[in-house]
Amino acid sequence: MSKLHLVFGGRVSDPRTLDFADLKSIDIVGVFPDYASAEKAWRGAAQRTVDDAEMKYVVVHLHRLLEPDLLKSAS
Repeated sequence: MSKLHLVFGGRVSDPRTLDFADLKSIDIVGVFPDYASAEKAWRGAAQRTVDDAEMKYVVVHLHRLLEPDLLKSAS
C-alpha cells in the first residue's frame, strides 16, 4: 500500500491551533503517494499565504489512519 498523504488548509480561529474556522472553505491541495511530494505541495500552498497569519496548511498521514494496527506492531 502506498503511504498516502493529504495536504489541506484553511483559515484557523487561532494560529496556534488546528481549529479551522470554516470547514466549508477548506482548501484541499491534494492526495500524494509519498511524504516528499506532499511536503512540496504543502510548502507551495503555505508560501502563497505566508502573509496571512490565520491561514494554515497541514500534511495528514492518511496511511496511518487507514491502517492504525501497523503503527502498533512497529512499536
